[in-house]
Amino acid sequence: MAINFRKCEFSDLALLLKIAKKTFVDAFEKDNNPDDFNTYIRSAFSEKQFKKELTDVNSHFYVAYVEGALVGYFKLNEHQAQNEQFEDSSIELERIYILNTFQKQGFGRLLLFKAIEIARTKKVSFLWLGVWEENKAAIRFYERYGFERFDMHPYYIGRDKQLDWLLKFILD
Repeated sequence: MAINFRKCEFSDLALLLKIAKKTFVDAFEKDNNPDDFNTYIRSAFSEKQFKKELTDVNSHFYVAYVEGALVGYFKLNEHQAQNEQFEDSSIELERIYILNTFQKQGFGRLLLFKAIEIARTKKVSFLWLGVWEENKAAIRFYERYGFERFDMHPYYIGRDKQLDWLLKFILD
């Protein structure tokens, strides 16, 4: 099955909001305090926030389709749009999500490989991401494809301070 990628434009706002909110809720709602989680969702997945991200020249969203069906999406951040700044040149894979009906079919790997391919064209030293320390399946997934832990940073879901492992993939 061929997968097709398309870089999002501002006109994709409604589509992107829908898939972003759905995939995040499906992945993490059950593991978080409802009040903190709902506070986070209202802020991080608001139309205002996504308008800001879609108009940032250093943030890039991509959606993936298989036979016309939306499978998932990912977001890359460059320069000051990254959530952390590093001495070496880098690009951040801030989000990568697959809809539940398409999980465990190899699509996550294809989205990850596309993100790596795009990062290579940017001529940066490494691609990095943050993954919740409790998300063991995601950590194993990234490690399987060559990502290595190099740091940690806090990530807030509402008032709940969680820790993300920072993983990087060397592009040289």
